[in-house]
Amino acid sequence: MVNTKSKPFHGILIYRKNYREHDMLVKFFTAEAGKKMFFVRGANRPKFKMVGDILPFSYGTYEGELRKDGLSYIDSGSSVKHFNQISEDIYLNAYATYIMGLIDAAIPDNVPNKHWFDKIFYALNLINNGFDAEIITNIIEIQLLPLFGVAPDFRTCAVCGEEHQIYDYSEKFGGLIGEHAFALDSHRMHLDQKTIYYLRLFSAVDITKISNIKVNRITKQKLRQVIDKIYDNSVGLNLKSKKFLDQMNNWKIKID
Repeated sequence: MVNTKSKPFHGILIYRKNYREHDMLVKFFTAEAGKKMFFVRGANRPKFKMVGDILPFSYGTYEGELRKDGLSYIDSGSSVKHFNQISEDIYLNAYATYIMGLIDAAIPDNVPNKHWFDKIFYALNLINNGFDAEIITNIIEIQLLPLFGVAPDFRTCAVCGEEHQIYDYSEKFGGLIGEHAFALDSHRMHLDQKTIYYLRLFSAVDITKISNIKVNRITKQKLRQVIDKIYDNSVGLNLKSKKFLDQMNNWKIKID
């Protein structure tokens, strides 16, 4: 029987989990309806016809019923592709999984957000094609902050609203502060100006137009410290995927 409510939609798979013995719940970020949880009957049965369409890091055009409430349903997949390099590389996989976890936490279910759908597709595509996964992740982390209700001022001084040559980051004032205001916050982060430059760049860059950004390891570590501090103290988000990513990077440092 044909499902008359079935319509095509564009989706990026966020995650999937087994449900009962033979079925599966699969969450997609869709261009048309935002994040949706789909019930996939028989997904764990042998010879399931859509097994290749719901693999981790799948994306493409699907056919299904997008319900406003409750579980949605997938009938078929067409023009489905995979971020193969991400799937095959444990480091790229960890960064991409963390990005999708951030999206899942930042954007409510069932709320269309084509802007972020496009942005995440480009981000994953860049990582899959060899662009620095750590930098892409930093950009996404910084640009997602307003969706968490945290909007640091990375453009001008959070104290006076004017532009300056020298800045530091202040949690107290919720953004960058100019040199004239340093004395107002004894707990400012004492960041170097190169780190400040990338914080400002990452907050404004259009990820769909990135061609090349190279950041040295020391500056990457400082960016990681300030972004972690913002997420820990202002957002209060603790994702398992972030903990694994941190562990993985610690292993990598020891090996290197």
